[in-house]
Amino acid sequence: MTAKHRIYSAYRPLGKGRTHSYRMIIRRAFLLCALLCTPLAFSADISGIWKHAKNPAWIEIRLQEGSATVVRNDKFPERVGREILKEIKASNSKKNVWHGLFYVRKLGDYKSVEISLPEADRMLITGKVGFISRTAQWLRPDNFTAVRQIELIPISGSTH
Repeated sequence: MTAKHRIYSAYRPLGKGRTHSYRMIIRRAFLLCALLCTPLAFSADISGIWKHAKNPAWIEIRLQEGSATVVRNDKFPERVGREILKEIKASNSKKNVWHGLFYVRKLGDYKSVEISLPEADRMLITGKVGFISRTAQWLRPDNFTAVRQIELIPISGSTH
């Protein structure tokens, strides 16, 4: 077989059996990709309750409303109900990244932050003020009902 025949044989139409087998391989490849990508699509949601990794504080993010409020804070209970994050929007250029405004108590103002979800149960909120950058880690609590039940316990000295 000459070189010319080898080139033409590479571009000749496939027979019925070969066409069918390639179509099956392509279908299976698409199915495999769909199955592998499905968990990623469902895990990319920051809505719900999050606990600060170091401090006894919990927030609830409502992505549909684009905001987050403090639902529990054992160290500063007066902060419960305060809107701590607002204008939360998904990033157009990065997957599992959102942008919003976080309330910085020391500055008395909302500052721009980047919210990332490196894992389904770990969220990072990074803010920059001038040359200073700070990242806070938040974790999904194991028991969502425990957060809500503690809110119902009356404060000592009050009568219900």
